[in-house]
Amino acid sequence: MSKMNKILVSPSSFGQCGLEPLNLLKENKFEVISNPYGRKLKEDEIIELASDIIGVVAGVETYNKKVLDKLVNLKCISRVGVGMDSVDLEYAKMKGIVVVNTPDGPTRSVAELTIAMTFSLLRRIPQADCAMKKKQWQKQIGNLLQNKTVGVIGLGRIGKMVAEMFMGLGNPVIGCDLYPDEAWCKKHGVEICDFNEILAKADIITLHIPGNKDRTAVIGKEEIDLMKNGAYLVNLARGGVVDEEALFNALKTNKLSGAAIDVFLQEPYSGPLCELENIVLTPHLGSYSKEGKLQMEINAVKNLINVLK
Repeated sequence: MSKMNKILVSPSSFGQCGLEPLNLLKENKFEVISNPYGRKLKEDEIIELASDIIGVVAGVETYNKKVLDKLVNLKCISRVGVGMDSVDLEYAKMKGIVVVNTPDGPTRSVAELTIAMTFSLLRRIPQADCAMKKKQWQKQIGNLLQNKTVGVIGLGRIGKMVAEMFMGLGNPVIGCDLYPDEAWCKKHGVEICDFNEILAKADIITLHIPGNKDRTAVIGKEEIDLMKNGAYLVNLARGGVVDEEALFNALKTNKLSGAAIDVFLQEPYSGPLCELENIVLTPHLGSYSKEGKLQMEINAVKNLINVLK
């Protein structure tokens, strides 16, 4: 087969939820190079595996100037997911490489996990489960979601769905966004507030923003100080959006009652937050539902084929 048909499929879990995306590639006569490492690829590994590829179905591995210069035949990077932080978009554009993603794919999965994490926090489900598996009968006293004001920071696709779900449960929802969809907010009864107002008013704050370009924290000590005493923080957005040290101190001193975190500045994460009892931690599971993950993979492959064909 011509080397001009080679495609790198980099996510280590690609195809585990169904063979449709791999079959689509094969039906369109592409030769698939898979990730043999079972983890996120390093820069040198990408270069070694993909020196003569024309396209990549990408995960969160890095495509910087060094990598892109080595992939001389590359025409398209098709990201499984939304975030594009790992791709040098300007340099890719300069080299004529088309970069596409799957913005709709993870929406439902992330929104549902946000609700699940919130309930887990409030009703202390992980703590109860952990005790039971140690054969300890310990009744956990939690809190109701009822009557709690939810602040949604970031009203894009995911933030909007999260807001709708909380409102469906009867919660008042306030939100903010750099470019708020005022018509949508009016239709759904979401009050638009500024950032600091949400910090001060909300009992539960959930984050759905891309974060700062320089990767400085959006929620640091100053922002946490503005939050209600005993509030809850849920981050399924990006690692680095929340200052992890400031969060640790706020949870340790009970400034915050609890937090649920799915994303971390350095992943895999094994830092101090793991020592706390009033936090729910998950290993970047936002899009990891079978249905959502499979659809994202199918969409990513279709995007790739559309560009290359």
